[in-house]
Amino acid sequence: MPKKRVNRSAWGTFSLFALLTLFGAFMILPLVYAINNAFKPLDEIFIFPPTLFVRNPTLNNFVDLFNLLGNSWVPFSRYIFNTVFITGAGIIGHVIFASAAAYPLAKHHFPGKKVLFTIVVLSLMFTPAVTAMPNYMIMSWLGLIDTYWAVIIPAFAYSLGLYLMKQFMEQIPDVLLEAAKIDGASEYRIFWTIVMPNVKPAWLTLIILLFQILWGSDGNGFIYSEQLKSLHFAAGQVVAGGIARSGAAAAVALILMSVPITLFVFSQSRIIETMATSGMKD
Repeated sequence: MPKKRVNRSAWGTFSLFALLTLFGAFMILPLVYAINNAFKPLDEIFIFPPTLFVRNPTLNNFVDLFNLLGNSWVPFSRYIFNTVFITGAGIIGHVIFASAAAYPLAKHHFPGKKVLFTIVVLSLMFTPAVTAMPNYMIMSWLGLIDTYWAVIIPAFAYSLGLYLMKQFMEQIPDVLLEAAKIDGASEYRIFWTIVMPNVKPAWLTLIILLFQILWGSDGNGFIYSEQLKSLHFAAGQVVAGGIARSGAAAAVALILMSVPITLFVFSQSRIIETMATSGMKD
């Protein structure tokens, strides 16, 4: 396929590069400020006007944070375990359910297929606040309130994942699946050995998107027992301690954001590929 030539002058290329650099710098400013804030002493955090970069870096904020969490009656490791378990179980379940539901929508014909997909698209417009009450009622009927599953099971049904997987699976050539059927492969084998490997960028994107949601979830409203609450909830208690805990709060913010950012950095190419092709059709 011949490479498409871009009709743009050198000045136009420079202007575009400068504009994108400006927007990139503007977008990264909050991250730079949060990183520097975590290493500022208390008197520097409250200096006015605020400074972007730290002048006298210190680790006292992190020491204060771990002293606070060390004095909690629930061990800090329990908060980490709760968060990792909820995030891991929610991601695995969502990828499996979203992929299994997207496959027949993308590659099979049955009555009501278009109506079902229209419902999925319409559900993208509802915010989590809108679905919070129905989710709570369903979890209450199932007797799962105040358990991990009250947060994990609703994560299985995020419609964005189903939408992305369906759009990506449509790009797999039908002849590839038909050849597998002629060779005697079952639907189960086709799904796991042909479809899923070919949509790897899509389900890696789902992992990133859902990781951000579940990692930042505090289970508020669904989990009441302190020993079942997440790291994000523990961090919120530290932040609620007032001005004296501002340094520890800055350290909490850096720790919470570092994990999803690290995951995004290592898989950003997959996300860009999925976002660029999920709405395309041959």
